[in-house]
Parts: sequence; structure tokens; C-alpha cells
Amino acid sequence: MKINEMAARILICLCTFLFAHHGFAAPSYKINPGDFLAIDVWNEDSLTRDVVVSPDGYISFPLAGSIMIGGSTTLEAEDAVSVALGKFLKDTPTVTISVKQLAGNKIYIIGKVLRPGEYPINRPTDVMQALSIAGGLNTFASENNIKILRRLKTGEQTAISFEYGEVKAGEDLETNIVLQSGDVVVVR
Repeated sequence: MKINEMAARILICLCTFLFAHHGFAAPSYKINPGDFLAIDVWNEDSLTRDVVVSPDGYISFPLAGSIMIGGSTTLEAEDAVSVALGKFLKDTPTVTISVKQLAGNKIYIIGKVLRPGEYPINRPTDVMQALSIAGGLNTFASENNIKILRRLKTGEQTAISFEYGEVKAGEDLETNIVLQSGDVVVVR
């Protein structure tokens, strides 16, 4: 077997292991309030359970109490739960968290679109895709007068301009940003 073939096989095995352990969700997905999680504590069947992330980003977990995991990746949340449980167990446990339902990952589209409303998103979604989900702009919409409202971690809100007509023409493509959970697309 050549070295390149061996390296390729090792890479495939590594990727297979990583996907099997952490699922196919992007590792950078941030857990949101309302998400349904499956938490598995290895060798502690009584602690394995499904939980819902509360509106403030916390989960309640036996022994550990309230743990803040909102805004964390699944790997960060696994560490937080493991550390919290480690205070009460003989050894620091191995914790695996899987997102069962992305109920908290939502965007909002309002204004002059065919179907304004709240939309759950389960994959990275840019502005053009979001407008498509909402049925597109209606005949009275101003193509180049669209704003994305985003709340920062500090609580401050910012407005990001988006010119649909420019992106539709293949220009200013960098403005077709990927939306974040909680973003509001306002079409005037």
C-alpha cells in the first residue's frame, strides 16, 4: 500500500469516527433556547435524559442543577455538563450531547414578502435563501431597502443593509450574509 493511500484511509477513518461521535451537525452550531437535547452520561444510565433549553439558556440537570449552555457549541456544552457533574461524582464523567430538535434556531421575516413570519432554520441560511423561504418579495417591495436586525451579545441591536437587486444581479455578493438565530429580515 502506498503512503498516499494509507494517509487517505486514515483520514477517512478519522472523519468517520468524528461524524459517528458528534453527528452530522456543524460543530460550530450554537445551542439556542427551545432546542431539544439528548444528554448521555457514560456509565450513568440514571443521568441520561432529554432536556429542553430554557428561554434564559439554562438546562436543569440532576445533581448539577442549572447549567448555562445557551450560545455554546455541543462540545462546549458537553464540557460544561461534565465539569458540573464532576463535582458530585467520583470521576469526571464522559458526556455526549446531541441536538434532537433545533426548535430554538429561528429567523423572522417581516414586511413586503409573500409569507412573512417566523421560520425555523436547520442549516446555514443566507439572506437570499431566507427571502426565498418567505415566498420572495411582493410587488410593492423596495429591492434595495432591506435590513437585517441583529441583537449582539451585549444586548445592543444593529442593522445590516442588504440590497437584493445588487445581489440578484451578481454584485455585492459579500452582503448576502449567513443569518444567525434571532435575526429579523425587514423588507420595506
